[in-house]
Amino acid sequence: MSPLMKHERQSNRRFLWLTLVLILVLLMALFSSEALHKIGAVIVIDEKPVSSDAVVVLNTGLEYHPRLVQAAELYRQGLVRRVVINGNRKTDSLRELEAQGFKPCCPWYADSLSILSMLGVPEDKVISISAEDVYDTVGEAEAVGNELVQRHLKSIIITTSKFHTRRARCIWKQKYNNEFDICTVAAETDPYDPNNWWKDGRQVRWVLAEYGAWIYYWWKTKVGD
Repeated sequence: MSPLMKHERQSNRRFLWLTLVLILVLLMALFSSEALHKIGAVIVIDEKPVSSDAVVVLNTGLEYHPRLVQAAELYRQGLVRRVVINGNRKTDSLRELEAQGFKPCCPWYADSLSILSMLGVPEDKVISISAEDVYDTVGEAEAVGNELVQRHLKSIIITTSKFHTRRARCIWKQKYNNEFDICTVAAETDPYDPNNWWKDGRQVRWVLAEYGAWIYYWWKTKVGD
């Protein structure tokens, strides 16, 4: 495929995404609060946690710290033996700065380890996975999931923001249903409220972005590159 055709296809995808988001916004203006509640609730899934080898704290998206809090709570309840975190994202700009001599003040996992330790999770119970080139939920599942397969884990709990749970579960189930028993638990202290999300600008952005991500995921899996 020529660079021009590739650029045109990417432009068409962006246009489709924006068009669908605009349609969703217009429909929202016509819907009742009950319909808006359903729009906000359908993207949330919160399963009863079961005893598992580890809890995986997803790091893509927003509201990361409530996910750490939830993971620590599951550990304190004795439901998991390990907490899995990932990070160390690097853009081209950051790599250029590192090439010029920039060095971070501390390891990428330092803050997460500190928070988990404060909440009762020993450092030797934390698995830290560097995933430099991961920028979406699919890439994160591939990078983290493959590492956990190599470590011979058999059961995991996925914890993430409430509005991110259903899509995260779908992606992990699709990729690893034959590798892990997977349970998805929403971060309890996450601020997303499916009953009133349309009243808060921040949460409106979350919902629009999540539906856009669903559309993109469908496009990638059904249509392909």
